[in-house]
Amino acid sequence: MNTNKTILIFDDDVNILELCSIILMESGYQVEISETSHDIIEKVTSINPDVILMDNWIPDIGGIKATQLLKQHPDFKHIPVIYFSANNDIHLLAETAGADAYLPKPFDLVELENIVNDVLERKHQQ
Repeated sequence: MNTNKTILIFDDDVNILELCSIILMESGYQVEISETSHDIIEKVTSINPDVILMDNWIPDIGGIKATQLLKQHPDFKHIPVIYFSANNDIHLLAETAGADAYLPKPFDLVELENIVNDVLERKHQQ
């Protein structure tokens, strides 16, 4: 079902990285991780993910700036970004960043799988 779909997770919290990786790999996704966001274009170039999960408070430039860099890039602006954060105003942060979807932390694992499936389906329909 999700074979060969790659998800790139940007988060500096190793527990979140580990948890998301395990859940998504069990669902059949390939998972790549990054604890920094300043090198987002290089990372995306080498990994070529189908979906990106982006944390708000990630060093060095933060999730908003990193997402904007990606969305301004002609080769990568089509890659769906799911913004995730514990901020109360996550919907505004995601909108400012230009993300395609958002997931408030803490989230449950079913929500994580559902939102990844949703953005992949939407991308497929375009």
